[in-house]
Amino acid sequence: MSQSFVDWTALAYLVAAVLFILALRGLSGPETARRGNVFGMLGMLIAVGATAFNPEAIHFGLGYVALAVLAGGAVGLVIARRIAMTAMPQLVAAFHSLVGLAAVLVASAAFLHPQNFGITDSAGSIILASRIEMSLGVAIGAITFSGSVIAFLKLQGLMSGAPILLPGRHVINLLIGLFIIGEIVTFALVQDTTIAGIHAFWWVTAFSFLIGFLLIIPIGGADMPVVISMLNSYSGWAAAALGFTLHNTALIVTGALVGSSGAILSYIMCKGMNRSFLSVIAGGFGGEDAGPKGARADRPVKSGSAEDAAFILRNAGSVIIVPGYGMAVAQAQHALREMADLLKKEGVSVKYAIHPVAGRMPGHMNVLLAEANVPYDEVFELEDINNEFQQTDVAFVIGANDVTNPVAKTDPSSPIYGMPVLDVEKAKTVLFVKRSLSPGYAGVDNELFYRDNTMMLFGDAKKMVEEIVKNLD
Repeated sequence: MSQSFVDWTALAYLVAAVLFILALRGLSGPETARRGNVFGMLGMLIAVGATAFNPEAIHFGLGYVALAVLAGGAVGLVIARRIAMTAMPQLVAAFHSLVGLAAVLVASAAFLHPQNFGITDSAGSIILASRIEMSLGVAIGAITFSGSVIAFLKLQGLMSGAPILLPGRHVINLLIGLFIIGEIVTFALVQDTTIAGIHAFWWVTAFSFLIGFLLIIPIGGADMPVVISMLNSYSGWAAAALGFTLHNTALIVTGALVGSSGAILSYIMCKGMNRSFLSVIAGGFGGEDAGPKGARADRPVKSGSAEDAAFILRNAGSVIIVPGYGMAVAQAQHALREMADLLKKEGVSVKYAIHPVAGRMPGHMNVLLAEANVPYDEVFELEDINNEFQQTDVAFVIGANDVTNPVAKTDPSSPIYGMPVLDVEKAKTVLFVKRSLSPGYAGVDNELFYRDNTMMLFGDAKKMVEEIVKNLD
């Protein structure tokens, strides 16, 4: 490979890395998110182009590389155009699994044919640094893959979203973790061509797949947003490890950015749910107790119609809208924005309150509201708006459940106890749009349903809001 081409490739990777950093910076706020996406796509285009025209890739066969890029791009384009926002969390989990599997496959290929990767010494054995990188990469990649598969199955409804609690799971996970660490050390200390070295690599791979399953299975649905952000971090570190094996600086930088930003996001999510960051990594969090299941039909609730809701909203001075996953399922965001516009014309102050874990992944509600062109300055996070509920005339809850449940503040036996929730019960009136009195994703009955100041609006979220709009006109 000529020195000039190496210089140009390094420069291209540097430019791509800067664009990735700008992309993350742009994605930190809704106003700059589109620009951040453009930076990210441009950076990826430069990185892929620099890699594809690398002399080694050309020697392998530029046609094969181009075919792989086109095939992957075509699949991504079709998925992006067809996927519904309600299915975005499980799509993210599925994509994370592919990143993890790619890391496992690359590490395995490097282990089987190290000479093709330029990671051997004069004796033909894999050098120490590469053995360490390879074993860590395959471990993180395998955990990412199997953990993401379980997350996908839970989010897609193909398996129960409730925690599956194995007896002695903490001890089992600890023993498996120690075994994996021991085999990584063994692989690093012995030659990869020995029986011990070969066995060590494959034991690390197999048991990492296993512990990925075991870490995610006991996590309940209410904690799934934290799982998604943590798997995002894992996929980044897996990609970075893959970059070391391939000697690709762009992949190292990109993976490190994704891994570190995912870890920071996970920490923020843990703080938003009052979870321990270490317990997330250990897979030992979630509903230890399933909590009360189903609605308590013996307790009376006050229900109303769209006409009743329209009358209350029109005569309110201030309204705070609390969207949740039910809004996403019904695709009610556009009708909701239309309702808010009509209320603002009547002189009503309208704001939106977003819980950090509303929906099934971080930022889910923000994206839906942005899709409906809701002004950014009307959207507030929990810590910025929670103290306003007690001065608010109406809290309009549409499809949110666990994030509004007062039990999180009063019942130590509840699986969501300690999780910061929106104080909607402090509003003068709570209008709660929901299909039924069924519990939320955490399987916990919502005490808010039975409060004296709550009026339940039973029905499909979109149809209910559309009826309210008709009565407001």
